[in-house]
Amino acid sequence: QVRGGDDYTSAIAAADRGPLHLEARYGYEAKDSRSAFVGWTFSGGDTVTWELTPLLGGAWGPVQAFVPGFEASLAWGKFDFYVEAESVRDRRESSDSYNYAWSELGFRPLEWLRLGAAGQRTRAYGGEREFQRGPFVQVSVGPATIGGFWFNPGSDGQVFVASIGIAF
Repeated sequence: QVRGGDDYTSAIAAADRGPLHLEARYGYEAKDSRSAFVGWTFSGGDTVTWELTPLLGGAWGPVQAFVPGFEASLAWGKFDFYVEAESVRDRRESSDSYNYAWSELGFRPLEWLRLGAAGQRTRAYGGEREFQRGPFVQVSVGPATIGGFWFNPGSDGQVFVASIGIAF
């Protein structure tokens, strides 16, 4: 259970064609919400590589919102940093508006293994911590990546996030 509530599932589908980025989400901005985004990816670098994708989108369902945001990554050798952030501006109730962020600092000791620390600021579930942090591990096999993120380890407000990704 998530902080005394029900477990829930989020889903994200993304498609890229050249620099054009399209994304659809379920249960991401709020439980049972839906959202869609369009963005344009800028990238560069040789030794240090980077990507930046500004996003414009909206959410509907339990939250009705305009949602600007971005996704960005930076990599050097076996180290990488990833961040996604959005500003959810609820049209019905301004007090329900919030800023969200998810960040990862990763290390890839083996091609198929990624370890690191993650942090998030979310309103998906409550708790005394506005910013949650903890370790993560991801294992890649072919096009599949399976991950586990453990936020607030050892506290009464621990949260475990499991992820499954498929690239094609």
